[in-house]
Amino acid sequence: MTVRKVSKKKDVNRNAYFFIIPFVVVFLIFMLYPVLRTLMLSFTDFKGYGDYNFVGLKNYFRVFQDKFFWRAFKNTCYIWGINIVLQLGIALILTIVFSDIKYRIKGLGFFRAVFYLPNLIAMTSVSYLFKTLLDWRYGTFNQLLMNLGLTDHAINWLGQTSTAPVVVAIIGAWMWFGNSFIVLMAGVQGIPTTYFEAAKIDGAGRWRIFKDITIPLLKPILIYVSITSLIGGLQIFDIPFLMSGGTAGSPSGSLQTAVMYLYKFGFEADQVGYASAIAYTLFLIILSITILQLFLTREKKEAK
Repeated sequence: MTVRKVSKKKDVNRNAYFFIIPFVVVFLIFMLYPVLRTLMLSFTDFKGYGDYNFVGLKNYFRVFQDKFFWRAFKNTCYIWGINIVLQLGIALILTIVFSDIKYRIKGLGFFRAVFYLPNLIAMTSVSYLFKTLLDWRYGTFNQLLMNLGLTDHAINWLGQTSTAPVVVAIIGAWMWFGNSFIVLMAGVQGIPTTYFEAAKIDGAGRWRIFKDITIPLLKPILIYVSITSLIGGLQIFDIPFLMSGGTAGSPSGSLQTAVMYLYKFGFEADQVGYASAIAYTLFLIILSITILQLFLTREKKEAK
């Protein structure tokens, strides 16, 4: 009887492999193979067609000496920096309001859906929507500002180096703050309410409770949000590409991000090998910053 049960269990375990085979096949073909193929091409002079030759680290040396790539990377960091400050700032403010024991705001599920809604809209739709609203000639935003008397002339939001990156960063923050809010709120709900109630009884104010209880206990969540935001932010492509009208990243290249620069060589200049090297250089930069961030956080914990 025992032998039959063991044999039947083994058959069930074997059948389980048939359910994971589709995932494994898709993963190998559409994820692992492109990653390894790109790594291999980064050491070649492949143009996207025809034969190619191995050139060693030549493409990587070229990337590190390419001032235009580093300018694009600087643009990317600038846009991401404004984005993360606004995104986390709004998410934290909303977290304070909705987690406050005194207010006890109802309908959290409804607000979660509303705040997360921009994240569900296609990037193309969002880009063209704001491109229309911010049009310096006929845009609704300029018309509203002039009608309210806040300005006496139309502002070219997407045509100035001082405003274009800020606009893109604000749009990104508007799209993603809902996701950060949901993650932070989930973290707050995991904190025992007894901590907040005890602090309230001891006379601690809202700011003291937030600073000494909420923030320290939310640090793992904040680290997760900042790292995922960094990974996504340094790969930003669609919004600046669509709003600037191409890889040039007008005005004056201020909207050209690192991935747009990669796209330019991979799909327009027929230098796939160099574009692959840019992709892996960006990957190494993101990996290094992430490891450094985790290391510094760990050092602070151990110091405490």
